[in-house]
Amino acid sequence: MSQLETIAQHIAASLLEIEAVALRPQQPFTWTSGLKSPIYCDNRLTMSHPAIRDAIAEGFVQLIQEKFPDAEVVAGTATAGIPHAAWVAQKLGLPMIYIRDKAKGHGKENLIEGSVKPGQKVIVIEDLISTGGSSLKAAIAVKEAGAEPLGVLAIFSYQLDKATEAFQAAGMPLHTLSNYSALLEVALEKGKIQESDMELLRSWRANPAAFGV
Repeated sequence: MSQLETIAQHIAASLLEIEAVALRPQQPFTWTSGLKSPIYCDNRLTMSHPAIRDAIAEGFVQLIQEKFPDAEVVAGTATAGIPHAAWVAQKLGLPMIYIRDKAKGHGKENLIEGSVKPGQKVIVIEDLISTGGSSLKAAIAVKEAGAEPLGVLAIFSYQLDKATEAFQAAGMPLHTLSNYSALLEVALEKGKIQESDMELLRSWRANPAAFGV
């Protein structure tokens, strides 16, 4: 197993342990969009667990050093990406900014808070990748500010084809610390799900719109 695969399993186990992710194949959750899903993810809970949030920050640092060693600024997405970007920026000794989901409605009406200069190389940190739309929007905001978004990093990805296709179409690199496949492996090993649940859980990733219909 590679070091990145080890990190993926460790992060997945940590998220399960603190119930930042939950799996309910027989009683699916309903997302805001109305989609039925066997998984719910709330990575904000990681903020309350120092050892886990530090492991996440160290994982991001390793990814940045391996994949984007010339990064000059760390950007967090509002709101859940902000604390992780701050911890990573502190570890790397780099400036940090954050990107709002929409421009502030008063004052300077900033979309990006903090200082980023034209031409600076920026890495965007997100907590979760579902369809990828909000993360790509943040990367575009960096580009429109005159800086260069090198890629997006996230704690966890549902590994949906829609997100993969969106990042490929945008030509934007994406790397995550953990993902749905790693989560299923760990959850099965720990008895959180049964072998009989696996086919149903995998079917959701293949066709989310048809799940639970």
